[in-house]
Amino acid sequence: MQKETEFHDDILESMVRSKARARWLESLIRYFKKNGVLFLLAAPGLIHLFMIQYLPMFGVVIAFKNYRNADGILGSKWVGLENFKFIFGSGTAWRITFNTVFMNVIFILTTTIVALFLAILLNEIYHSRLKQIYQLTLFLPFFVGFIIIGYVAYAFLGENGFINTTLKQWGLSTIQFFMEPKYWRSILTIANLWAGVGFSTVIYLSGIIAIHPDFYEAAQIDGANKWQLISKITLPLVSYLIVIQVLLAEGRIFFANFGLFYFVPQSYKNGQLLPVTDVIDTFVFRAILGGGGGFGASSGIVNLGMAAAAGLYQSIVGLVLVVLANTIVKKVSPDQALF
Repeated sequence: MQKETEFHDDILESMVRSKARARWLESLIRYFKKNGVLFLLAAPGLIHLFMIQYLPMFGVVIAFKNYRNADGILGSKWVGLENFKFIFGSGTAWRITFNTVFMNVIFILTTTIVALFLAILLNEIYHSRLKQIYQLTLFLPFFVGFIIIGYVAYAFLGENGFINTTLKQWGLSTIQFFMEPKYWRSILTIANLWAGVGFSTVIYLSGIIAIHPDFYEAAQIDGANKWQLISKITLPLVSYLIVIQVLLAEGRIFFANFGLFYFVPQSYKNGQLLPVTDVIDTFVFRAILGGGGGFGASSGIVNLGMAAAAGLYQSIVGLVLVVLANTIVKKVSPDQALF
């Protein structure tokens, strides 16, 4: 009798599960019928994202192998954490990590402040005929490669560049910029601003434009001045954009812009500036080419295992920082959290 009862209970439970699956499948079909066009429009982007960002993640196993082209990824010898020793076991590990994080923090702060300032200024002349010229002037450097920016920097800072030529004409001593590390934190910050502040400015400007004019009109009726309009209305209402931009930038805080740190200070020519311009990416570039992380000629042997180890190290730390920062933001202001 007990077995018969259990048998009937199993049948009933199975029927309930079948009905639940049928309802779920029916609702899923209705959802895709309703939003099918949107998924079709998003399909090229999703496919591209999967192929470029997710499919290559299988290659992370290279970080734990002595990769050889002849053996392939699966056939290469497993070496565990050996590839990570070239970062943590070298005497320059602290220097390159500090330079990477410190410079990225400066970049995030300066870009955020300057981009917000420029966006507020552009908003004041949004109905002017010159606004498109100003926006284009700010945004155009974003499409200029850092190789070209490196040549522009050399034209200004080289021994016979604009600045030294001017100093000679005034009878002053010239400055050997490419031999003095102390100038390069400021120079790289200016170069990064010139190249990237336009993109952030456009993002913040779009958020400011979306603010309803009634907020400003009501505040002006109450006697608010320009600074009060900015501090009490503009900045609070675009704070969500600021949080998103900072969180996304923080996720890349262990990734330096290779072109900026390699081509602008011309690290490929001399090692005088390495104490302040050497970051994880430039260090890895020299190390994987057989230079051992030092300055000098490479052996021409590309060590993909070391490169993969460095990339995995940067990605994991970046992910931890984003999750940690987002958790803090969620506790302080849940509506502004990224996820």
